[in-house]
Amino acid sequence: MKEFVYTIKDELGIHARPAGMLAKLAAGYKSRILICCNDREVDVKRIMGVMSLGVKQGQKIMLKAEGEDEEEAGEALRKFMDENL
Repeated sequence: MKEFVYTIKDELGIHARPAGMLAKLAAGYKSRILICCNDREVDVKRIMGVMSLGVKQGQKIMLKAEGEDEEEAGEALRKFMDENL
């Protein structure tokens, strides 16, 4: 399992546009990918689940990738977070 913690820097938190981009990115991988925040975890491939977390600026999230392409998925997610959130 590949996992990392990230602190959200975007002043709007994880809102619709980046949530959609994140879900689309995750959909390109076979691994199971989860986002964890506020004692909840949801499938990143489901945009409504990601948005339901209500992640705000300054909150820490954990992203987990588990499966045959977890290394590639983990690196792509980390890069996405650095560039977009």
